[in-house]
Amino acid sequence: MAMMLQGGGGGGRRGRRRRSLNSEINVTPFVDVMLVLLIVFMVTAPLLVTGIDVTLPNAQARPLPQSSSEVLALTISEDGTLFLQEEEIALEELRPRLAAIVETGYNQRIYVRGDTVVPLGLVAQVFAEIQAAGFNNAAIVTDSNSN
Repeated sequence: MAMMLQGGGGGGRRGRRRRSLNSEINVTPFVDVMLVLLIVFMVTAPLLVTGIDVTLPNAQARPLPQSSSEVLALTISEDGTLFLQEEEIALEELRPRLAAIVETGYNQRIYVRGDTVVPLGLVAQVFAEIQAAGFNNAAIVTDSNSN
């Protein structure tokens, strides 16, 4: 009989116990949203590379391999204005600016985009400035779509 009393007393204790709160945060929805945002940015990042609108010359050439680092672009507009990335620059300022970029350790290719009506003499001057600044690797960007 004593055993029964002890067993009954334990049941009352169990009823008074409180459950501890679960304070863990479920991060699965957060990770899902981050992965979707990562994919969106990976898709849209290459589309943001273009800057100044120029009509590129047509050429049948194979595409150059893309590097993982940022692309350095020099654009020559229809009226002969130079743009380094998206910033307007004078021809006289081109060599010192490019030399400063080379001094920072940038050793990738520089891409030259030029309108179809840009005189060949100006293009030759630009390439001479690029070479004098210390760049050994330059490429002309063309439009591979034949009209």
